[in-house]
Amino acid sequence: MSEEYIIGVDHGYAAMKTVHGSFPSGLVAYEHEPYTQKNVLEYGGTYYVVGSGRQPLQKDKTRTEDYYLLTLAAIARELDCRSAERTCSVILAAGLPLTSFGRDKKKFRDYLLRDGKPVSFRYEGRDYTVTVRDVKLFPQGYAAVLTQTELLDEPSVIVADIGGWTVDLMRLDNRLPNAATCRSLEWGMIRCIDEIGEQVRRALGVSLTAAQIECALRGDASSLPDEAKGIIHAQADLYVQNLLSAITECGLDTRAMPAIFIGGGAALLKRRVSATNGLCRPMILDDVSLNAKGYERLVRQMLGSGADG
Repeated sequence: MSEEYIIGVDHGYAAMKTVHGSFPSGLVAYEHEPYTQKNVLEYGGTYYVVGSGRQPLQKDKTRTEDYYLLTLAAIARELDCRSAERTCSVILAAGLPLTSFGRDKKKFRDYLLRDGKPVSFRYEGRDYTVTVRDVKLFPQGYAAVLTQTELLDEPSVIVADIGGWTVDLMRLDNRLPNAATCRSLEWGMIRCIDEIGEQVRRALGVSLTAAQIECALRGDASSLPDEAKGIIHAQADLYVQNLLSAITECGLDTRAMPAIFIGGGAALLKRRVSATNGLCRPMILDDVSLNAKGYERLVRQMLGSGADG
């Protein structure tokens, strides 16, 4: 193998993110080859359609093979984006919430590493043989904000990583995480979207898809009636209010120090979180790949830029 690549992967409950993109964390197995090769992973004699539907909530991501299979798909997609060799060595850079980092680090590393042996699979009809030579793990959220030099010059900063199922909170004091302030709240965007869908069903008797709701939250044009859009926006505003209250109840005062919002939820709520919500100085980092980029950057720093990015 002539090349080695550093590949950052953010294993979200709702979506898998790499430096060059994201896809839903859904996975459907088929015994026989599906009618299309698009988003199809073939591994161990089974076919998997990747990105289809929503993954059941797994607080322990090592409990099933699902997140390992999603990782293989993420690696294949990232190698393709880089026009990289499909037989190669990889240093996998990933993360865990700071609240469970020490407890789950070894188990998650072993789960992804698989003894560092070559793994052969097919993705979208192309053959891959990938050796995960090493796995480097970092705290989610913290890796993502390390590039924000201006805010990190503040003595204290709140970081809220709004994911699919959880919102991971921490306070940075003089650029370092204060472990005593770390919390993981089950207030992620899945909860917000599900509640919006329920309220629309109650009021209008129609069932919207998550994609329709997310489109409306982004402010994109859609064919939804104004009455449905009104409910969506009202419920999203209520979600923001409740989320800010939950953050305050954790002892993190968003009126006293800057708050950085990151993750997929930050992208959808960019139009809703502002200083008018009573925040001292909000910053919305709506790049969903920010954690993955942060992981890769940290590995390059550790290795002295010795591997390909």
